[in-house]
Amino acid sequence: MDVIRASELGEYYYCARSWWLRRVVGLKPTGVERRELGTIAHIRHGWLVATSQRLLWIGLGLLISGVGLIIWAS
Repeated sequence: MDVIRASELGEYYYCARSWWLRRVVGLKPTGVERRELGTIAHIRHGWLVATSQRLLWIGLGLLISGVGLIIWAS
């Protein structure tokens, strides 16, 4: 008896024809390379967004420190 995984149920629920072509007929989905490139691009974009947020916080901290030094030096 074959084990039915949750991901397989989700795939069948989303598109029974796609599930049948993949699991029964044995066809591989097209565009795998393109999808992998898209995944890499999204990971890179997420990293860039996180980095920009860190840089904004660092900039804000430097601004506050600079204003504090100006006030302290007066």
